[in-house]
Amino acid sequence: MSAQPIKRGRPPHEPTRARRLAVEVLAGSAVPIAQICNALHIPRSTLYRHYRPELRRGAARVEAELIRNLLRIAGGNDGAALKAIMFSLQSRFGWSQYAPPPSAPDAAGK
Repeated sequence: MSAQPIKRGRPPHEPTRARRLAVEVLAGSAVPIAQICNALHIPRSTLYRHYRPELRRGAARVEAELIRNLLRIAGGNDGAALKAIMFSLQSRFGWSQYAPPPSAPDAAGK
């Protein structure tokens, strides 16, 4: 008789369709990574290893919603709109109130 080897540790993680959807929804709702791990009872490394595409899609969904709201606010005509416009220009296009304006070519064509 040969002895069966003793299996140690947890069984390998198998992502299910329901878990993939849950990760994407939670990430898309801006739930922190630590809380997603707690909800699924998995470590951070397992989350990243098996659910990276879902985390990226969820993050993209949050970013799109934030940008949509920022642009909605920027469409106004009050102080909040001005701040939203300035923030958008600085973060998306690299504008700075402290940087000198780009130099225009002079009329002589030098």
